[in-house]
Amino acid sequence: MSLYYQRYVDESGFRIKTVKARRVLDSRGNPTLSVKIITEAGGVGIAYAPSGASKGKFEAIEVRDGGSRFHGRDVSKAIENVERIIAPSIVGLDSRKQRLIDEKIIMIDGTGNKSRLGSNATVATSLAVAKAAASTYGLPLYAYLGGTVSNTLPVPMLNVINGGVHAGNKLDFQEYMIVPAGFDNFSEALRASVEVYHVLKNILKDRYGASAINVGDEGGFAPPIDNNLEPLNILVEAISKAGYSPGGDIALALDVASTQLYDVEKKAYRFENSYLTREDMIELYLRIVDQYPIVSIEDPLHEDDFEGFAILTRELGSRVLIVGDDLFVTNPSRLLKGMEKGSGNAILVKVNQIGTLTETIDVVKLAKINGFRAIISHRSGETEDSTIADIAVGLETGLIKTGAPARGERTAKYNRLLEIEDELEKPRYPGFGVFPKKPS
Repeated sequence: MSLYYQRYVDESGFRIKTVKARRVLDSRGNPTLSVKIITEAGGVGIAYAPSGASKGKFEAIEVRDGGSRFHGRDVSKAIENVERIIAPSIVGLDSRKQRLIDEKIIMIDGTGNKSRLGSNATVATSLAVAKAAASTYGLPLYAYLGGTVSNTLPVPMLNVINGGVHAGNKLDFQEYMIVPAGFDNFSEALRASVEVYHVLKNILKDRYGASAINVGDEGGFAPPIDNNLEPLNILVEAISKAGYSPGGDIALALDVASTQLYDVEKKAYRFENSYLTREDMIELYLRIVDQYPIVSIEDPLHEDDFEGFAILTRELGSRVLIVGDDLFVTNPSRLLKGMEKGSGNAILVKVNQIGTLTETIDVVKLAKINGFRAIISHRSGETEDSTIADIAVGLETGLIKTGAPARGERTAKYNRLLEIEDELEKPRYPGFGVFPKKPS
């Protein structure tokens, strides 16, 4: 165990000295940007902007260049926005004044969805500010955000079979996850998950051939399966063959990403070559939860269906998490609307969906005081930046979703959590306590 030591720095040492943005690549080989902030005392904060593929229409907007460079996906405009617009307004400010700085960025943008500056520019800057302040103190980010009381490692939700827009197969559901909640600590939970992942690899290769173990955007396998329930059967088999109890040691979770399936004209969901109504989808989820050790279903209905979410929450909310991602897009006003209607009992939290750390923290606090679970999440287009691991511990959300235990941009987060677990004096692992009920 290695403890951190806070150092004394004169107040002037926390002032932002330089702000520099540059182009980097994300895990899909697309350009994104990183922002580096240095304080007067030499504290350094570096943060990268991730990018999603399955995006809700209400989330904050990235700024891309268009044109021919990188097939229109270049970020020189976002870099320019950081260096020519944001930087002059925050240089000289105290890096500890996160809210003041984020509100200044929001005011400069002035659009409500970050479409002027770009959420990619604002999120990288905002996170870099916090990391620079933490560095100036000599603190890890999780301790800077949460203080000495933050000691809860999150339960990971590992996407080990990919479908939907994250893969090139015919699965309608976007993510099939394993959730190692039946363990005493994070490192043992991760070890069990890795073991299941490798058993799963062998099962898929033996059953479907070598192409079945090609991986999708988030490191999960993308097997040639048409039946959307078959991956659940295979995961139960893999958990058992790895020597663990399905539902007792390791549970399952789904991200349906149903907005991608919804046909607005037909007002129905495309599912296995047919169309299902809202009622059909709800009935499907009831059967799935009865049949499999499910603890969470994300985006079970499309991003405008607050009423449908409320119906499903009344039916299943006492047994599983009903998670809003596209429904809430880390936005406090949409979360408040969902709370008023009883739509869901958990929110997926993605910093770049809202665009600043302050707004993210506010959403997590709003969720907590209203009995909602907050799940800190990566994006499918990720980088080696492990900041969300510190955020999950610092804000004590108890849950994190950051892909399979494969691909460097995913394992960077898991390795950071292992490091944090080693640093904490008395790390806590909440297990099934973060879910409404342990599967029977």
